[in-house]
Amino acid sequence: MLELLINKEKNLKTIMLVENGILLEKHDEHEHQQRLEGNIYLGKVVNVLKGMQTAFVDIGAARHALIKLSDILPKIDITKEQNLQETSIEKEVKVGDNILVQIKKDGTANKGAKLSKHINLPGRFAVLMPNCEIVTVSQKIEDLAEKERLINIAKKVLKPNMGAILRTSSEKISETDIEKDIENLQEKWEKIEKKSKQISETPALIYDNEALIRRTVLDIIDRGLEKIIVNDKKTYENLEAVLSNVKPITVELSEKANLFDMYSLENQIEKTERRKIWLKSGAFITIDRTEALTAIDVNTGKYIGKKDIEETIYNVNYEATIEIAKQVRLRDIGGIIIIDYIDMHIEENKTKIQKFLQECFNKDRAKTQLIGFTKLNLFEMTRKNMCNNDYYGEE
Repeated sequence: MLELLINKEKNLKTIMLVENGILLEKHDEHEHQQRLEGNIYLGKVVNVLKGMQTAFVDIGAARHALIKLSDILPKIDITKEQNLQETSIEKEVKVGDNILVQIKKDGTANKGAKLSKHINLPGRFAVLMPNCEIVTVSQKIEDLAEKERLINIAKKVLKPNMGAILRTSSEKISETDIEKDIENLQEKWEKIEKKSKQISETPALIYDNEALIRRTVLDIIDRGLEKIIVNDKKTYENLEAVLSNVKPITVELSEKANLFDMYSLENQIEKTERRKIWLKSGAFITIDRTEALTAIDVNTGKYIGKKDIEETIYNVNYEATIEIAKQVRLRDIGGIIIIDYIDMHIEENKTKIQKFLQECFNKDRAKTQLIGFTKLNLFEMTRKNMCNNDYYGEE
């Protein structure tokens, strides 16, 4: 049973995805550090840096946000690989201009958020792209006939100057359901556009995306989600709004003050904070995160095997692979990941491990890319963490 638990405690909101009592994902959101990704603002340009082809925009946050020329020009120009060096940002925006922008990536303690004029509104089956007539399909859908079907459905319902990306979840979904999803997104955009034209003072928040909850719910609703449990009335009401146009999901407002008591979640979370994780066989892995990359080391530990050394090594690496995929997802590790498997001398075993690792990461919502073994027998891969995943336009 797949459940989503949302625990509100003082200034912290914790979202946990649990399957049959096993914690799969955990995401925290602090009230004073809310994720603004996907929010739409009417911002005011406060500085234009011609040499950097960027501009700073006041959106009402503590730090001015940044927008690049490539995120200002129409998408059709970008797809045609227009030479950005031939266009000056000063021709596109000037100090004092009010521009409608969407947060592409949240800011940090030292940097402001990254913005884009390419507005994307994610729905259950599609991502609407206003002011753009590109219609495409998620790369994860490989069937050419299905891709053509989805594109034709979208084109039939999309209004002029509207584009869309058909998400992975749209595969084999009925035409009626997809059309309804796109129509709802277009209605939402019309309200956003109307509100932006009524604003007299800038900067102003035009649309609050409820990024973390909305993204999590929409991503997993078609992956077998059966129940959502929350302990906060306001969150419960927000969920009702998010789920208003999708299939019924049981949403339960719990009287428990702390949902961590369910399924011994406190103990499961505590393990994600350890550097060393023991495996059932007696082997273990260590996880070290640095600014540049995350290094994961596999060790035989107490495991000595029963037959030849190559089989022992393969068994440890196989078991470690399961735990590595689990921990990377749980800890939401992003960027470059280097796995130091125990050296395997049989190429077939390396191939099996890589294939199995891919299978394990297929369950991960985040985008991952497995590069493979290097000449030094280190396994390279990359992952976009869910905090900064380019959800708006990625799929």
